[in-house]
Amino acid sequence: MEKKIPKPVVKRLGLYYRCLNRLYEEGIEFVASKDIAERLGIKSSQVRKDLSYFGEFGKRGVGYNTYELMNSLEKIIGVNKIWNVVVIGAGNIGSALVSYEGLKKEKFNIIGIFDADRSKVGKKIGKLQIKHISEIEEFFKKNIVEIAVIAVPENAAQLVVEKLEELGVKGLINFAPIKLRTKLHVEDVDITLSFKALSFKIERSLK
Repeated sequence: MEKKIPKPVVKRLGLYYRCLNRLYEEGIEFVASKDIAERLGIKSSQVRKDLSYFGEFGKRGVGYNTYELMNSLEKIIGVNKIWNVVVIGAGNIGSALVSYEGLKKEKFNIIGIFDADRSKVGKKIGKLQIKHISEIEEFFKKNIVEIAVIAVPENAAQLVVEKLEELGVKGLINFAPIKLRTKLHVEDVDITLSFKALSFKIERSLK
């Protein structure tokens, strides 16, 4: 039975990986947990505890070899390969994601975007042409797709997910403000919650 990894730990892995990439680019060969912690604004004990879920890294008195730890995290996170992604919904969010070059640099390659609005079909976002949602089955026959982004209205999201399950998608990034009923791996993204959390902190600081 696989060890259950707490969700906050999984999220921090991406931060550690990004931090190590920058350290490596700066030519830093060895790094201590306190160096990583200081850059991320967390405790060094947290860094060590998080990494311990995945094995033993580094040497006492020496620290971590930056390149080796970066490579280890790359494999753990799964970004040692390219992931093919499709976006469902060519509205503001979907269009912005397709235009964002940073995803490709992080090994997430958007290869298709679909929408139900025929007035959008055929238009281009960067190098990708928007396809009608009815074409998705044929597209999946010709392409391997592991991840789908749900950027459609709330009332359409569940039907889209059920179709994606049939087509063999492995995971979803969900921007629709709804809890999806699915056995797939899902990461919900609701930017309004971040704004509300921030407004709460500001309000508390003013009291």
